Amino acid sequence: MSHAFPIATRLEDALKPGVKAARTRAEAEALVPDQKVDSLATDWMNVTEEQAAAYLASQTDEDGPHGHLQKYEDNEGNPVLAVTWWKLVSQVEIMPLPKAGKKKPATEKPPAEDHTDDLYFRSGRTKPRRKRYIDPRQLDLFRNG
Repeated sequence: MSHAFPIATRLEDALKPGVKAARTRAEAEALVPDQKVDSLATDWMNVTEEQAAAYLASQTDEDGPHGHLQKYEDNEGNPVLAVTWWKLVSQVEIMPLPKAGKKKPATEKPPAEDHTDDLYFRSGRTKPRRKRYIDPRQLDLFRNG
């Protein structure tokens, strides 16, 4: 059985029973055609042992998501759940911002051509590398000729 990740706008909604689940991004987009899939997100939740056991037990449903929860421990030994889910773009993020009035033209002219590299190399920060001294009497075994 392959992993299927819940599709939701918020992490709390992704953990609810009966949530839609998809294995791939294309499958997630097909299940929610009226919303846009933002990304496959992984979020961390600090929980108690009882909550962790309850969340992990809810994974056994055949129709729901499975493989989207992993249990870890923090540095003090407390359980932490990693939840992987398809994050939908919220309606607030989709709504366009109200248009402001006309923008005032810029009063400053854009700077002329940038010569940052020239200044860097002129300042003497980069020094030419010296070639290693090679003794002419040294026998070169790999010479082509």
